[in-house]
Amino acid sequence: MAITELKTKQSNMFSLDRCTAVPSIIGDPSEFLIIAGLSGTAKDIGQLTDESPNAFLLGGAMGAAVTMALGLALSQPDRKVLAVFGDGECLMNSSSLSTVGFVQPNNLSLLCVDNGTYGETGNQLTHTANCADLEIIANGSGIEKTITVTSEADYGTASNLLHDQTAPTFVLLSVHQGDPPDYRRNFDAVKRKTIFRRNLLS
Repeated sequence: MAITELKTKQSNMFSLDRCTAVPSIIGDPSEFLIIAGLSGTAKDIGQLTDESPNAFLLGGAMGAAVTMALGLALSQPDRKVLAVFGDGECLMNSSSLSTVGFVQPNNLSLLCVDNGTYGETGNQLTHTANCADLEIIANGSGIEKTITVTSEADYGTASNLLHDQTAPTFVLLSVHQGDPPDYRRNFDAVKRKTIFRRNLLS
């Protein structure tokens, strides 16, 4: 793809502000058990939930959000589970989408916040800024209910999809490369795990 074509694609797709788009699509976070990926998505969810007991934010576990959420969904079939992660993480562990497509947990939703970069390591471009389409990958992995969000007009449909409880769902949210929320998260993993587990079993 030529440089001019790449810049056109980026300007068309990566235009939304994650700081407003993520809360708008998720709605009330208390309706989910949430597993958030590292870096930007951890801050997205930390800011939205203030690290409430129903949310667990990963750190140093790149690519693990989907598989952790899948295990949680299978063990808690009466709870709605949401995984929130970035495009770099999804590309790193895209095989996890095939597992979700095979198992078909109807209480699991996936929200991929795609800014076309590896935000934690210096904003190097990921393949979604060029040739990779993660919605097509999710769909081809057996997740039939998917959407790519590129404008505010898509928020309602995307939110309904996240709350769907008839099949696993995948929402690809295209955002610009602006900073995630300025949130200082708690990196005490043992403490956060204990709080999350206690809430889960109460």
